[in-house]
Amino acid sequence: MKFKTIILASILSISTFVISYKYRDLNHNFANTKEVQDIETSLILVNKENPLDSSYKPSNLVKPNIPFVDSANDDEKFMKSDSARAVEELFNSAEQEGIKLLGMSAYRSYDSQKNIYYNRIRHVGKIEADRYVAKPGKSEHQTGLAIDVTNKGRWFVKSTEEAQWLSENAHNYGFIIRYPENKEDITGVAYEPWHIRYVGKETAKKIYENKITFEEFIENK
Repeated sequence: MKFKTIILASILSISTFVISYKYRDLNHNFANTKEVQDIETSLILVNKENPLDSSYKPSNLVKPNIPFVDSANDDEKFMKSDSARAVEELFNSAEQEGIKLLGMSAYRSYDSQKNIYYNRIRHVGKIEADRYVAKPGKSEHQTGLAIDVTNKGRWFVKSTEEAQWLSENAHNYGFIIRYPENKEDITGVAYEPWHIRYVGKETAKKIYENKITFEEFIENK
């Protein structure tokens, strides 16, 4: 009987330790994460340290009325409604100024991003793939708030007039260049002049004027 009592006491002690440890760990993660916003807001932070669940799909996905490249996947032509309206305004304004933009890829599901990531690894290797392609769950495209754009020549680099226009005007429509030049140490992603992210006009203006990243904005808000 005494032996059984000792065994039972040991089991209870171990169980208490495990529960306490898990509780402590959950509190630790919550206390240190900056992703305290509602997952459906335009200020959700998604990066290598703040992934989305594999089952997450944003609500209110609509197809913006903008031109896409012929090779664009139909499933990737959707964005959350607010960002879709904003990108329509951006594209229309650009065209009025003689700048022709084309959409390449907007919303991507977890599985779609997974396929893109591993295909990229097969083509260029893991080190190079990790510089430009987010791992599944860690891509902003899954939020429905981001879109990659290009030009007629499919050569969207810093020196092109389309990239320059986008860099100087995206914030007027609530977008930021999500992965700016010389900020890879903060964003964890190499410079991408073609990738814009909707955050709302007020936030976009602050980020643009202060020349900071979205991570820095969230850290200091």
